[in-house]
Amino acid sequence: MPSKYRGIRRFAFALAALAGLAQTPGDALAAASDWAVEEQVKVRLLAAGNAAAAETVKLGLEFDLQPGWKIYWRSPGDAGFPPAIDWAGSRNLASGEIAWPVPHRFSLFGLETFGYGDRVVLPIEARVENPGEALSLTAAVDYLICEEICIPYQANLSLDLPAGPESRSPEAFLIESFSRQVPGQGAERGLSIETAVLTGSLEAPVLTVTARSETPFSEPDLLVEGPPGFSFAKPEVTLSEGGLLAEIRVAASGAQENQVLEGKQLTLTVTDGLRGLEQANIARFAELPEPEGLAPLALLGILGLALLGGLILNLMPCVLPVLSIKLLSIAEQGGRERRQIRASFLASAAGILFSFLVLASAAVALKSAGMAVGWGIQFQQPIFLSAMALVMALFAYNLMGFFEVPLPSFIGNLGAGGPDRGLLGNFGTGALATLLATPCSAPFLGTSVGFALSRGAWEIYLIFTALGIGLALPYLLVAAAPGLASWLPRPGQWMITLRRVLGLLLAGTAVWLLSVLAVQVGMVAALIAGGLLFGLGLVLWAGPNLMPKQRLATPAAAVVLALAALALPAGLRTESALRSDAALESAWRALDTAAIGALVRDGQVVFVDVTADWCITCQVNKKLVLETDTVTERLAGDDIVQMRGDWTLPSDAISAYLASFQRYGIPFNAVYGPGAPQGIALPELLTTDAVMAAISEAAAPAIAETATTEGGS
Repeated sequence: MPSKYRGIRRFAFALAALAGLAQTPGDALAAASDWAVEEQVKVRLLAAGNAAAAETVKLGLEFDLQPGWKIYWRSPGDAGFPPAIDWAGSRNLASGEIAWPVPHRFSLFGLETFGYGDRVVLPIEARVENPGEALSLTAAVDYLICEEICIPYQANLSLDLPAGPESRSPEAFLIESFSRQVPGQGAERGLSIETAVLTGSLEAPVLTVTARSETPFSEPDLLVEGPPGFSFAKPEVTLSEGGLLAEIRVAASGAQENQVLEGKQLTLTVTDGLRGLEQANIARFAELPEPEGLAPLALLGILGLALLGGLILNLMPCVLPVLSIKLLSIAEQGGRERRQIRASFLASAAGILFSFLVLASAAVALKSAGMAVGWGIQFQQPIFLSAMALVMALFAYNLMGFFEVPLPSFIGNLGAGGPDRGLLGNFGTGALATLLATPCSAPFLGTSVGFALSRGAWEIYLIFTALGIGLALPYLLVAAAPGLASWLPRPGQWMITLRRVLGLLLAGTAVWLLSVLAVQVGMVAALIAGGLLFGLGLVLWAGPNLMPKQRLATPAAAVVLALAALALPAGLRTESALRSDAALESAWRALDTAAIGALVRDGQVVFVDVTADWCITCQVNKKLVLETDTVTERLAGDDIVQMRGDWTLPSDAISAYLASFQRYGIPFNAVYGPGAPQGIALPELLTTDAVMAAISEAAAPAIAETATTEGGS
């Protein structure tokens, strides 16, 4: 620690001693525990008051170290671990949270660590369960001290504060002086962060921060806390404007190949001497650099995965409505000419490819605008859900015979899809197949989409085209061999029954879409939309019989109801579209990426599930794997913390978290632990064996304890 800062901190201790001498005899009782003494350090617990009189009690954990020895900050850097307190055995204590004064940077043999030397007090805010009653504190403090070697210690401290009126103890000034050194959340320390962006390349990013000070900087520094698996070099600092502006550049690197910092959450702490400013930040490039070129064989491999992923998408449960339309379309080809069959299926394939190119264009545009991109994110928008529910309802009513031509003819064309209805209807069937397939993440699909969305524009178009070809392969197969359609029986009475069954399936899809809409806009708005769609069905079914002479009445009423069902839900957000953490099952915590590292360091396994109500594959994973007795029992273990991220509504934090694994769609599951601090990403379709194996691997102890082998780091 620089001598001038050591002097400032010793001066704080001297002032604290003088403040203690100034106390009246009645207040002179020290509110401090006995020292826990070791050869290199002594530790004690302090209180700012002589009694527990309020809901919160200000405490301090004081370390007095021999010269050359140090303890660690909350984020120790390349080695070490910070002090931790176990309050088990305390009475009338609800919680105790440590605040961390500005640390000092220690650079040794290329390792960067952060901590404190000499003497330091870590302020603690303790919340009591019953204000006004006595507080009995029992603290087991685990800490690591280092010089040329590192030694872990545990200090057992106790301090009793009686009930009574609030009064300052002699230690109050000392605790307050170090509390003022805790980095602030705003500009109260005379510091501000103007910009924080990534520069360089995706493979070798450099975090560039510009910070401003009300007084000239003396020794500015930047401490970067990121997700597990990333390290940050010693910063390069350039001062300008008479020392009031500092540009700080920090090179970042991942422990594993292909780890990407873009999109991850960072905590930035700008320091200058003993003052500091803390700010949360999402790592973003000012302009995302084009990635390096990809080897042709590697690109061909990705295209092969995309083709296979699109093909498998036909079998996913969320494509059941598409399969029903496809089945009806094939059935209606019985007895048709080969030329007509080929043209109709080619039109459907064209609709699929066109829709995938539209999705690719939207992805390129969103990336260029710096917005979050993900597979299926359109299902996070109420207007899209309303439109899809309306389309599904119209298809269902058409298949069940509620209307044929009263509404504009193209709607009937889309619903039936036969060749005599024109190529536009078949093209629309293909487009609908793509839209309804996007909530699903099939095997190989997540890999190919994640790769595409992390690359440049031409790769996005190329891979999305391969996905479209994969989804369109069944149509292309029939187009290439129209004789396949002749295997089906010719149209007859059985078609009427089939149409009714498929209509019910599509009506069920509309109900499912409304249930997702209820999460986003509230139950009342979704019920109103459902009532309007039901009313639309009644008008289409009964209107021609009730008003046979008024030919325009039924279409007009239908159009009004359809437009109302489309527009009203987005404008009736009376119940808030935001979910609270309380909506999660009791066994699951809300996803907190910042807490994962600390939990892993404590030996815990963290199981992450990112899901959404519109993701049918997610629901399948829950029913077939996550909610089975074997997996549920293992996840309920004392060594596992369950975290769930709900992506039903847009969330920049979840988008950034997915992007950190180069994933842009869900379902997504990952397991962290001592044996896998960077996390193990699971496949899109879960199996019990895959989940149990990942938990076992993550729960395995780390190969080596860095803190005890990196002496003096």
